[in-house]
Amino acid sequence: MADFEKLGAFYLGRGYDAEKDALDAEPLMYDSRDLTTHAVCVGMTGSGKTGLCLSLLEEAALDGIPAIAIDPKGDLGNLLLAFPQLEASDFRPWIEPNEAARQQMSPDQFAASQAELWRKGLAKWDEGPERIQRFADSVERVIYTPGSSAGIPITVLKSFHAPPPELVADGDAFREQVGSATSGLLALLGIDADPVRSREHIFLSNVIEKSWREGRDLDLSQLIQQIQRPPFERIGVVDLESFYAAKERTQLAMSLNNLLASPSFASWLEGEPLDIAKMLYTPAGKPRLAIVSIAHLDEAQRMFLVTILLNEVLAWIRTQPGTSSLRAILYMDEVFGYFPPTANPPSKRPMLTLLKQARAYGLGCVLATQNPVDLDYKGLSNAGTWFLGRLQTERDKARVIEGLEGASAQAGSTFNRREMEARLAALGNRVFLMNNVNEDQPIVFQTRWAMSYLRGPLTRDQIGALEPDHGRVEPDAHAARQGPALERVAHVARTLADREDLLERS
Repeated sequence: MADFEKLGAFYLGRGYDAEKDALDAEPLMYDSRDLTTHAVCVGMTGSGKTGLCLSLLEEAALDGIPAIAIDPKGDLGNLLLAFPQLEASDFRPWIEPNEAARQQMSPDQFAASQAELWRKGLAKWDEGPERIQRFADSVERVIYTPGSSAGIPITVLKSFHAPPPELVADGDAFREQVGSATSGLLALLGIDADPVRSREHIFLSNVIEKSWREGRDLDLSQLIQQIQRPPFERIGVVDLESFYAAKERTQLAMSLNNLLASPSFASWLEGEPLDIAKMLYTPAGKPRLAIVSIAHLDEAQRMFLVTILLNEVLAWIRTQPGTSSLRAILYMDEVFGYFPPTANPPSKRPMLTLLKQARAYGLGCVLATQNPVDLDYKGLSNAGTWFLGRLQTERDKARVIEGLEGASAQAGSTFNRREMEARLAALGNRVFLMNNVNEDQPIVFQTRWAMSYLRGPLTRDQIGALEPDHGRVEPDAHAARQGPALERVAHVARTLADREDLLERS
C-alpha cells in the first residue's frame, strides 16, 4: 500500500498515461501550501469535477484545515455521507428510488450494490474504513441554510456587522466592503444600482459607512430609521434634500420595511449570526467543514447571501496574522454568475479582492464551474492551480487556454499552448490535467475515489435529517467571542504554528 498519509500533502489520485491507459504506482500528492495561491476546477457534467473537489475538501479535513463551502446546487451535503462501516444500511436512506428502478433493483438491492461499489472503489485506491473514520472524526461537518430552518439557520438580515478596525483603517478595502454590502442589499430589493450614478447606492453607502466608521452595527430596523432620518445633512457638497428628497427616501425605507415584514422572510431573521470564526471552528477549537447551502434561494437572495458572506470572509482574514501555510479554504461550487467576465454583480468585487489578497493570510480560494466561458479569466489569472477536466466545446477550451496563459504570465513561468491543447483534447472521465505554477510541468492524473457517498443533490428534508439539532441557536455573537473564543483563537494559533513547524521539518 502506498504511503500517502503525510501532513501538508493532499492525496488526489495517481498520474495517468493516456496512451497506455495506465496509472502510476505512486500516489499524486498536492502540497497544501500551493492552495494559498488558489485553485480553479473546470469540467463539464460527468467529468468527475464534483468528486475531485469533494476529495480536496476531505483531504483538508484530514489535515485539520477548516473550510467554508458555498453550495448553489446541493451536492456538497454529500460530505456528510461518509460511512466507515460501508454497510448497505448506511446507504439505504440516501439512495434514489427512481435510480434503483432504472437499474431494475429494489431500493434495498440498490443500497447493497452502492455499498459494494464504494467498498471496492475505495480499496482500489488504498482507502479503507479507518481513513473514513479519521475523516469523520477530524472535523465537525455542518450544513447552514440561510433563509431556511432545514439545516442550521444563519441570519444575515438581522445586522450588518461593523468590520474590524484593521479593515476600517485600510481605506480602499473599507470602501470596497461598504460598496459591495450596499450593492448586495439593493440587489435583494430588486434594484440594479450603479455605485457611481445611483442615488440609492450613494445614499445607502453613506449611511452604512458612517455607522461602521463609528464602530456601530446596523440592523434593518435601524437602517430603515436612518433612511428616513439620516445622520448627515449633505451628500458631497449638495444638501441632502436636493440630492435625495425625503419623499423618495421614504419609498426606499418602505421597500426595506416590506422585506422585513414579509412572512416569507421571517426565517432570514432567525438563527445564528453570520460569524466566520464560528463557522471555521467550534468553541472547543475543533475545525469545521461548514457547508452553506443556497440551493433553496432565488437568484437575488443567493447574490445577496454570497456577497455578504464574501465580505465577512474578507473582514475575517484581515484580523489574522500572515502565514505561508494553508489556514482555511473557501470553496464555491458552480461559481457561474458570481464572477462573470464583463458584468459587475455585487459578488464580483469581494471575490476578486480575495483572489488578490487572501494568500497572505493563508486562505485558499477554490472555485469550480462547468461553464468556463462565463468566468472572468483575467481575475482568475491570480489562481496558481488549475484542475481541468473534460470540456464540452472548442470555445470552452479556448477560454481555459486564455486563463492558463494569464496565470502562467502572472507567475513568470513558460506556457506551451500547443501541448496544452493536445492534452486537454485527450481527457476522459475522472481524468484531469493539473497545471500548477509551482510545478515544472502540467500533470495528467486520475482522481482517487471519494470517501463521501456521491448520491447527488440533497433535498431540504434530507438536510434536516442530517442536522437533527438544527433548531438550536447558539449564544449571541458578542457573548460567544468571550471566554471560549479566546481559547479557540489560542488553540488555532498553536495548531497553525505546529503545522508550520512540521512542514518545515518534512
